[in-house]
Amino acid sequence: MATRTKDYYEVLGVGENASPGEIKKAYRRLAKKYHPDANSGDLAATERFKEISEAHRILSDSDRRKQYDQLRRFGGLGGLGMRAGRPGARPGESRGFSFEDLSDIGGLGDIFSSIFDLGKRGAAKKEGPQRGRNVEYLVEIPLKTAALGGRIRVTVPIREECATCDGTGAAPGTTLDDCAECGGSGTVTFGQGGFSVSRPCPACLGRGKIPAKPCRSCGGRGEVRTKRKIKVTVPAGVESGSKLRLSGQGERGPRGGPSGDLVIRFRVKEDRFFTREGLNLVCEVPINVAQAMLGSRIRVRTIDAKKVILKIPPSTQAGTVFRIRGHGVQKGDGRGDQFVRIRIETPDELSEEGRKAAERLADAAGLKY
Repeated sequence: MATRTKDYYEVLGVGENASPGEIKKAYRRLAKKYHPDANSGDLAATERFKEISEAHRILSDSDRRKQYDQLRRFGGLGGLGMRAGRPGARPGESRGFSFEDLSDIGGLGDIFSSIFDLGKRGAAKKEGPQRGRNVEYLVEIPLKTAALGGRIRVTVPIREECATCDGTGAAPGTTLDDCAECGGSGTVTFGQGGFSVSRPCPACLGRGKIPAKPCRSCGGRGEVRTKRKIKVTVPAGVESGSKLRLSGQGERGPRGGPSGDLVIRFRVKEDRFFTREGLNLVCEVPINVAQAMLGSRIRVRTIDAKKVILKIPPSTQAGTVFRIRGHGVQKGDGRGDQFVRIRIETPDELSEEGRKAAERLADAAGLKY
């Protein structure tokens, strides 16, 4: 039996209530000390660096840290090193538990969540159609799309029931045998300090069956990874972190069940010209000294690619801000404004004639130079 019972908090040397900042600081300190580049040929330091990196990967992710804390609180760290991890594993094979299993093994993230619902033991072993899993996918969009809305194409990685074996994990024409780990029940029990918990069997993923010969298409998992191209309508006014739920666009349900939902999470790219402040957009526009002193009319680009004429009055100072109404971020029936901050640029070099003209101007204005 292989076990991995590391306490990630001990690995980083922080308390279980450590803030994200404390975790990041501890990781940086230890990573610098044990990095392979600083410990050439030291295998122990390399292994230590791997442990530190793994601990940081889990504890710096709020969702994974929450799951890990639940497993840790209920004594799951000692019981998760149980035998075999995937359908198709032969009896006697073993592998250590890795937190990556929660997302990499088909369905295991959902299955392990049932550990803590003690009133529904064995609920993971379901028969008949089931609803597919929801999928959350991060999409980066330009500021213009976020401000005005639009349609984009996204390619989403999806896990779906294997069509070759109909989700059984067994090669066509072969049988499914009772799982040796759980005796075909689909659940196993572990305990610590007089406290016991039943959970789905990690060897058969709660199915109670192991394929005699794994399906070649899915490797015995019963599902395959594929990519789905989807057109998404981005609502105007979204911000980084905004989410859009597309009903029925998630993973297909096992055994003919309804599909889950696709949740698109947006991240707005930085723009080279505009900065967003709520529903307003801010930009900086350069003008020369003559325009600032004498006044001028300049063209200013807006987020919807239109050019607006902006009047610069005489004696405009650097840092002066002008408002262009109704050219900011659209949201519902309202729209923000665009603010233009003036930057005054001076020539890199002056000709002799230009220098004399500047001196005459300074003398006339009583300026020292």
